[in-house]
Amino acid sequence: MTHVAEAPKGLIRRANEALILSAAEKVFARAGFGGATMAAIAEASGLPKANLHYYFGSKEVLYRAVLAQILSDWLVPTHGITEDADPRTALEQYIRAKMELSAQRPDGSKVWANELLHGAPVVKELLATDLRQLTLEKAAVVQAWVDAGRIAPVDGMHLFFTIWAATQTYADFDVQVCAVMDQETLGEQDFERATQHLVSFILRGCGL
Repeated sequence: MTHVAEAPKGLIRRANEALILSAAEKVFARAGFGGATMAAIAEASGLPKANLHYYFGSKEVLYRAVLAQILSDWLVPTHGITEDADPRTALEQYIRAKMELSAQRPDGSKVWANELLHGAPVVKELLATDLRQLTLEKAAVVQAWVDAGRIAPVDGMHLFFTIWAATQTYADFDVQVCAVMDQETLGEQDFERATQHLVSFILRGCGL
């Protein structure tokens, strides 16, 4: 009886939190942390301002939650990079996943970039712990591929830096990309063209 009563409430909470996080991502991307307000985020989410405070307590807590969600979503695509995986397939899937995030969640990338440009006051600990540990683990996988002669000699850590820079530029610097390409926005075909280029370019650099 208790489980039946709690299930819908839990679903509503998760749905509302997802709405708020999505709206906050957009507002923080456009206004920055300092310029964003809970009122603007509430309006963007379509929920009462009181709901934001109920679920997250403050703008600071909500901002941390947005950053944590962005990092979590970025780390998921690395799961396919394992020693026994096919290097070509694993790297291509990772590059495509990162480009898809840049295409579908450009605001998330902008929020993250803004945080780093301001010295990463909120995520510095995450960078030095979670992100560092995962990057070291995946760089070790790349080195194992190199040692086994499965890919050309590359620096695993810098390979990931290169992939991050190449994929996130289409979100963080979309204005620059669009200006050079003489168009208003980047469409699906633009992202596919860019993705094909990056996949081919990076795989060639890995001897694949």
